[in-house]
Amino acid sequence: MEEALRPLGIELRHFAVLIVLVERGPTVQRDLVAATGSDKAGIMRVVDDLERKGLAVRKSVPGDRRVRAVEITPAGVELFDAAHVAAEPLAERLVAELGPGEAEQLRELLTRFAHPGS
Repeated sequence: MEEALRPLGIELRHFAVLIVLVERGPTVQRDLVAATGSDKAGIMRVVDDLERKGLAVRKSVPGDRRVRAVEITPAGVELFDAAHVAAEPLAERLVAELGPGEAEQLRELLTRFAHPGS
């Protein structure tokens, strides 16, 4: 996956945050920590990188001056789409040996694992 993302100028940790931002919309940093399994310092570095590249921005949260939400930019959405396309052949290879219906079953299980209670 890192090889697929390298030409786009991002790493897997960046892609993981972009996935959350695409799925959830603007997200506070502490929720990015929980969603990605990262730590606070790691998320700060990733968001700094994404901001520097113009892929995300931090915005104030109404009602709480101390909290910032991270929001994907149009350039971030464009890069996310390109990363998704770059990762597709890898995903296909990973499930190539599965039987009929097993790839979908795996996706459902992984989705439940990643989003418990959904």
